[in-house]
Amino acid sequence: MFDLVVRSRRVVTSEGERPAAVAVREGRIAALYAYEAPLETAEDVDLRGLPLLPGLVDTHVHVNEPGRAHWEGFASATRAAAAGGVTTIVDMPLNSVPPTVTPDALDAKLRAAEGRCHVDTAFWGGAVPGNLEHLRPLHERGVRGFKCFLSPSGVEEFPPLGPDEARRAMAEIAGFGGLLVVHAEDPALLAVPAGPSYREFLESRPGAAERSAVELVIRLAEETGARVHVLHVSSAACLEPLESARARGVPVTAETCPHYLTLAAEQVPEGDTSFKCCPPIRDEANRDRLWDGLARGVLDCVVSDHSPSTADLKVPDFAAAWGGVASLQVGLPAVWTEASRRGYGLADVTRWMSTQPAAIAEISRKGAIKPGNDADLVAFDPDAANPVDARALHHRNPVTPYHGRTLRGAVLTTWLRGRPVDGEPYGTFLLGEK
Repeated sequence: MFDLVVRSRRVVTSEGERPAAVAVREGRIAALYAYEAPLETAEDVDLRGLPLLPGLVDTHVHVNEPGRAHWEGFASATRAAAAGGVTTIVDMPLNSVPPTVTPDALDAKLRAAEGRCHVDTAFWGGAVPGNLEHLRPLHERGVRGFKCFLSPSGVEEFPPLGPDEARRAMAEIAGFGGLLVVHAEDPALLAVPAGPSYREFLESRPGAAERSAVELVIRLAEETGARVHVLHVSSAACLEPLESARARGVPVTAETCPHYLTLAAEQVPEGDTSFKCCPPIRDEANRDRLWDGLARGVLDCVVSDHSPSTADLKVPDFAAAWGGVASLQVGLPAVWTEASRRGYGLADVTRWMSTQPAAIAEISRKGAIKPGNDADLVAFDPDAANPVDARALHHRNPVTPYHGRTLRGAVLTTWLRGRPVDGEPYGTFLLGEK
């Protein structure tokens, strides 16, 4: 007897699409049967030809609570996640106050999130100047790794690491087998925008700044033996050093984001600061090269870098506005719109947006439809027209660069551990489990 059976002629597994009946018992996938198999179950859902995907794992989400819950909070962010097919998020250690850089700050984060999460939630710790002694205790408390900046973060309470501080943090983290995730831009190559336009903002944060910082991260990883992950790669100039490091056996992985794969500098409307993020959205030729890097495995995964703020912080121009894209709910259809146009399939998209992020953050039982995993499932209509209205999205403030666009594909139902996400929050904290 099963609690739930979900049938589809297009179940997306790590081996590709196949007809199957996914049988669920006590929140886990118990078995995969033939699509037509007669099974005794409390509930039987037949999607027929609609695909069934594993729940997405988004390892780059700025929830901002406590302290800046007016920007975003656990209830609103995780509702948006579930509506977009994301069943697991990993919360970034900033822009909350306090940032998650000590065990006490982690406790404050957990108190803020308790009872408010509609999806399962894990946490990154932070590596900042002066908190070296807190890294191991945070690791022992179950954070997935440590976020650092090599350039100013945008908030005073989360300062960047200099090269020597980054080296010491990596050596400490390597000592207990942890992971450092890095915002990689070289501050020496960044500038104040010369004016208010998007072109001037883009010129102030060149791809060379990303590449220089990535090269530093790789050198320090080779020196210390630390496992490192490069966040939100926007510049294709980073692909060559990443690929070379992989060939030498350096333990480095890297991600990119939906906005870098689906938007382009040429498309940014005059004055529309919803497109502003750091590092910035670059040109179409660069976007094509990122897709090539993703296809070749130089870039491992696609995660949102959902970094919302209140609308008043996105003014008056590109020089002064807060930098962050809000896209948690629309990441899947945005990536699918562009991926399908380029000839990629749903198995590719779920590998980039579910399987690989779960592996990098070492979140077991997530990221694939297979026996033993949590029954995190998504019914997805890949051909549905999906017009985006920022006011109808679940994240807290109605700002997104996807407003007014019609994307391809829509999430119909999201199951978290075998239960549809449609009411009271029942997400759990993922602390310490590997």
